[in-house]
Amino acid sequence: MSVESRVVDLEMRVAFQDDALNTMSHELAQQQRTIEKLQAQIASLLKRQEELVERVDAGGGVEPPPPHY
Repeated sequence: MSVESRVVDLEMRVAFQDDALNTMSHELAQQQRTIEKLQAQIASLLKRQEELVERVDAGGGVEPPPPHY
C-alpha cells in the first residue's frame, strides 16, 4: 500500500468519524430535550397527584351516599 493510498484511507476514516460524531451529538441533544420535557411532565403530574391527595384527605372528594328509594 502506497503512502498516498494510506493517507487517502485515513482521510476517509476521519471524515466518516467526523460525520458519525456530528450525528451522535445531534441525537444526544435531541434526547436531552426529550428528557427535560419528560421531567417537566413528571413534575406536573406529581404536583397534581399531591393536590388530589390533599383534596381527598380534606374530605373534598367524599360524596354523601345517594338516597335510597
